[in-house]
Amino acid sequence: MNYKTKRRIEQVLKYIVLAAFLILVMFPFVWMLLTSLKGTQGEIYAFPVQYLPKPVSFVNYEAMLWKGNFGKYMLNSFFSSTVAATLAVFVAILASYVISRFRFRFKNVLLLFFLITQMIPMFIMLAPLYQMLAKFKMLNNLKGLAFLYTNMMIPFSVVTLCGFFDGVPKSLEEAAWIDGCGYLKALFKVVVPVIKPGIAATFIFAFINSWNELFMAVMFIDVDAFKTIPVGLNGLILKYDIKWGEMAAGTIMSLVPTMCLFAFAQKYMIEGLTAGSVKG
Repeated sequence: MNYKTKRRIEQVLKYIVLAAFLILVMFPFVWMLLTSLKGTQGEIYAFPVQYLPKPVSFVNYEAMLWKGNFGKYMLNSFFSSTVAATLAVFVAILASYVISRFRFRFKNVLLLFFLITQMIPMFIMLAPLYQMLAKFKMLNNLKGLAFLYTNMMIPFSVVTLCGFFDGVPKSLEEAAWIDGCGYLKALFKVVVPVIKPGIAATFIFAFINSWNELFMAVMFIDVDAFKTIPVGLNGLILKYDIKWGEMAAGTIMSLVPTMCLFAFAQKYMIEGLTAGSVKG
């Protein structure tokens, strides 16, 4: 077997493996899409399984958009996730810059503490968080939810951005200092543009985590006007039934903003995730 034949077989096997992986990854999405286009529960529960909707129906989407409050849920999720991701990244930029550039005692302990906070189950903090929000009158309030999400995302964002700051040569800031810049001006005029891919990647991860969060939203939001998408979808699970068609339609619609965000920031995501993988 010559080299060309061997190379061709390797390429065919590679494509077969990639195609199998793609099918495995896309299958849940395709199944939800097909389920959302079925008009009745009978089609969804049909045996033998009816894979394709006959006929294609948009009744589940109409039920979510016009009869339900799904549009309001999307706006609520967008507001709380955007505010939380923006504030978390801004605070993380300042905190991670200090941690990366300055030497002080217990710096490594502080970073370890940030990592440990990510391992604490959320229900342990439920009582003190409820008391705090009640004291400041932030229960059943999107501002209170955004505040919670911001605090949840800050430790992850700080740890992530520290790695990007560590990869920026300090000589860039020293040159800015010589030109008369202070710490903050050097940070935002010189360093931040360099780590823009890392900031974009951190923002997207913080946004997605806030967008998909359910536990805190269920616990602290009880008013329909302030519910987020996960809470709205959770409400489709009834005592004796689950509205699979409407849940599938709502899930598909909830994926659209995140897919658009990934498509818009794909370049920065790839640069941010691969930054630091090679030296030079």
